[in-house]
Amino acid sequence: MRTNVDLLILTTALMSAAKTPVDKPFLTKKLDNFFLSCYHGFAFVIRFFKEAWKPPYEGSEILRQCYQIGYKSLGLITLTGFITGLVFTKQSRPSLSEFGAASWLPSLVAIAMIRALAPLVTSLICAGKVGSSLGAELGSMRVTEQIDAMEVSAANPFKYLVVSRVLATTFTIPLLMCYTAFVGMMGSFVDVHISEQTSLMLFFEKAFERITFLDFISSVVKATAYGFTIGIVGCYQGYYASQGTEGVGKAANTSVVLSMFLIFIEEIVIVQIVNGMRTP
Repeated sequence: MRTNVDLLILTTALMSAAKTPVDKPFLTKKLDNFFLSCYHGFAFVIRFFKEAWKPPYEGSEILRQCYQIGYKSLGLITLTGFITGLVFTKQSRPSLSEFGAASWLPSLVAIAMIRALAPLVTSLICAGKVGSSLGAELGSMRVTEQIDAMEVSAANPFKYLVVSRVLATTFTIPLLMCYTAFVGMMGSFVDVHISEQTSLMLFFEKAFERITFLDFISSVVKATAYGFTIGIVGCYQGYYASQGTEGVGKAANTSVVLSMFLIFIEEIVIVQIVNGMRTP
């Protein structure tokens, strides 16, 4: 008798659940997921700023991440920056020579490298190398439940894993940008010296004739914003990864693509602001 009553109750519950209408999406399923992802992203950024000011501060972990991001990226940054300056100089020489303005080549290269190429090239390289690494590292820790274990043990995984890595990218990318600009200028000098036998002192004297303090500051601001974007996107994608190893690969891939997209958006906005400051 008891079994029949339980079976009747279960059947009634299933029939009522089948008659209950399924919740419809507010706009569309994709748009709802997009706006929900934006909300979670903003909440993640706000949480970062809250945690960044609270002690204890993970100084040793920040320095270790700076080493991982900066020192181990120097080889790729050096090669890319040198080739960028060399190729840009070779491509610009014929056009300037047509107008008899080949002597302006060092100034042109310096303006291009410091204003745009150095921050953009550095950030795109680090988005591919560092962003994917952050997404994969935190994603693997999430799917193997290491982050959950840290939470259970009364540790703060967000501060140790996320805050330290985002601060490291924010501090390191501007330093790498300055190094990229220097290496790019050296690549340009090699081409100019071979073609015109220009000395190093004369090359840099001509190069920095048109460079202003605003050019340097705007590039540092760009690199800082790009570094923060790379760190926050990579950590967000890895911190909330799911679906096992497939989710780890997806987190790494999404970190690179989304970081590059946001970097180009930030480039447009910052360039417009700086150009507005240049006009009298």
